[in-house]
Order: sequence, then structure tokens, then C-alpha cells
Amino acid sequence: MQKIVSYHILIRRVACDHRNDNNDVAQNETKLAMDNLTAVLYGIDDMRLEQRPIPDISPEEVLIAMDSVGICGSDVHYLTKGRIGHFVVTKPMVIGHESAGVVAKVGSKVKNLTVGDRVAIEPGVPCYKCDHCKQGSYNLCPDMVFCATPPYDGNLTRYYKHAADFCFKLPDHVTMEEGALLEPLSVGVHACKRAGVSLGSRVLILGAGPIGLVTLLVAQSMGATEILITDLVQHRLDIAKELGATHTLLLTSDDTAEQVVDCVHHTMFEDPDISIDCCGAENSTRLAIFATRAGGVVVIVGMGLPEMKLPLFNALAREVDIRGVFRYCNDYAAALALVASGRVTVKRLVTHHFDIMETQKAFETAHSGTGGVIKVMIHVQPRNTNNPVKF
Repeated sequence: MQKIVSYHILIRRVACDHRNDNNDVAQNETKLAMDNLTAVLYGIDDMRLEQRPIPDISPEEVLIAMDSVGICGSDVHYLTKGRIGHFVVTKPMVIGHESAGVVAKVGSKVKNLTVGDRVAIEPGVPCYKCDHCKQGSYNLCPDMVFCATPPYDGNLTRYYKHAADFCFKLPDHVTMEEGALLEPLSVGVHACKRAGVSLGSRVLILGAGPIGLVTLLVAQSMGATEILITDLVQHRLDIAKELGATHTLLLTSDDTAEQVVDCVHHTMFEDPDISIDCCGAENSTRLAIFATRAGGVVVIVGMGLPEMKLPLFNALAREVDIRGVFRYCNDYAAALALVASGRVTVKRLVTHHFDIMETQKAFETAHSGTGGVIKVMIHVQPRNTNNPVKF
């Protein structure tokens, strides 16, 4: 990707009118409202830090003092392109959705959380009423409100409100950074579930970025015994190997799927029965189809072009199933269990840390993809403020 042309980091004060019969409470809320620093995307290459009012919560919501927010590839894409598919930034939007924080206030109907609880935030809240929600596939809800997906705001802000049902209390030994990483980890959980990874599975993973790496971790935890992961960057493959990949394969942008498939088959002990494309590029999806054994499964996680040329006859003639993945559904609890139990270690993925005041530099680092960057974490509060004493 080309270098970001410019950033505009502005500090703005937004007038807040807080009315409360109790003057002390009103003064306290007004004081808090003057320190609700928020990262707002105004357009392509135009991100600003500004003050916003602290939101009021409904009876079913909690107010969260945000702690850690990871930068996702989608955040960078919205910044540099202004859109992902049919999701288009048309008005200022708060960025960020990989997050964890501390409950600062609870709604009157909230029973599962109390003030002071450290929580990971599942960023999508469905309608609860449509057929998809009733059938348990709430990630397909047409009225999903998802953080930092136009037109809805994200949570790279000091104070954020969210449905209590989609906040997961963190055990005392789990760090805030790990809580934020439950978001990408849940994508890996959902992808492996969709793929049917189980004991003895042979898995090909295309792409060793954050999503590819968490998919690797989950596939291992679900019993995959042979995993080959590919990428264009050797450093990412080195980390994949460190995390337990059986094989790694360094590719170049000039390699075609037809050229690489033989190398995949020669590298693995047997042809993969599952291929998970975490890139979304046409060439990687083609490779996933060609490489998967007859009767196997291809899962596409990465989102690329709206339309692409794929070898469908090859897939049909060999009964290779092609399945899509859109976010996650009922996967956060499993992701938390994997981290809390020690079955999966995600700390290694975080390579860079920044304070919220360094949002510009954080996004530049994430966008560059250089310097060994895997996952960039922004700390809304000073790092380790809400972490266990030992971690």
C-alpha cells in the first residue's frame, strides 16, 4: 500500500450539557465529558482526535472506560480507501472495534455486570428479532449495529456505551490486550468451525497476518495435526513457525496459483482437506481451491474484490465445498475460554504499543506493514493500568 498522504489530528472541545438534580453529580459528569478524547475518521486520510460527549446509556447498556483498542486491517482500509465493499464512510465515524475496557456505569436492567468489571467487547449488536437472530446466526442480521462499520461509530474513545449482553467479563489473569484480541481470535474460531477443523485435519492457511495467525492457533487447538501457512513476508512466517505451524511457504507477488499448488502438495505430507483463505486476493482464493483435496472444504475469510475469476469447474468436479465467513457468531465465549485456559497464547501477536494521543503514529505503523508489525495496540489508558499484577 502506498504511504498515507496526510493526517489531521485535531483536539476539539465539544460543548456538553449535562442536567442533573444533584449538582455534585452534574459537575462530575461535566468534568468527565471534557476528557472523552475520541479518534474520528472524517474521510480518506483524514483522522482527527477530538473531544465528544460521554454517551448516555439505556437500561440494557453499560458505559465502558476503554482501555485497549487494536488496529484492524479494516480500520486502515477505511482510512485509506473510505470504504469496504458496500460499507462506505459518508459522515464522520469513530474508528476502532477490537477492544476491552472497564465498566464505569451499568443500566438499570443489567444483571451480568457490575462497575469495575474488566470486559472484552463483542462489537456487533444484532436486532434480536429477525429470522437470522432467532435461528442463532445473528452475524447475518440485516440490522446489525457493528462498531466502526458505516454508519455506526466504533470505540477508540475514552468512554463508550455497549449492550451488556455483548460484553464478556475477563478472568483476573487475562490482560486487557488479550481481551481486545478476542475479536480477531473469534474470527479464527468461526473460520475453523465453518471449515470443520477436527482431530487429524490437514489445513492450508493462506496469509500469515493477524487473522491467519489466530486461525493457525485455533486450528491447532481444535486438533489439526498438519498446518501449512503461506505469506509474502518472511517475518510473518517466522512468527507462524514460532506459534506452531508445521510448514511455512514464502510466496512472491508474481507466483500464480497454478505454480504454487504443486509446491503445497510436495511440502505437506498429504494434500490439505481444508484450506482457509485469510487474504481474499483472487490468486490466494484460486490457490485454496486448486490445493484442496477432492471432497474437501475451502473457507474464504479475507474480503477482496467484489468479483473475481475462480476455477469453479475444478471445485464442482471434485466436490470441493466453498464457504464464506462473515465476522463471527457465538464465538466470543469460546475465544475467551481458549485464552483463559492457556490453550491459545495471543500475546505474541502484539508487536507495537501506542497511547491514544499517538493515534497518528499508530495508524502509520499499522499501514506501513514494515518493522515487524503484526498487531498494533492503542492504549486509551496508560498501559497496564487495569492489567493483573503478574501477566
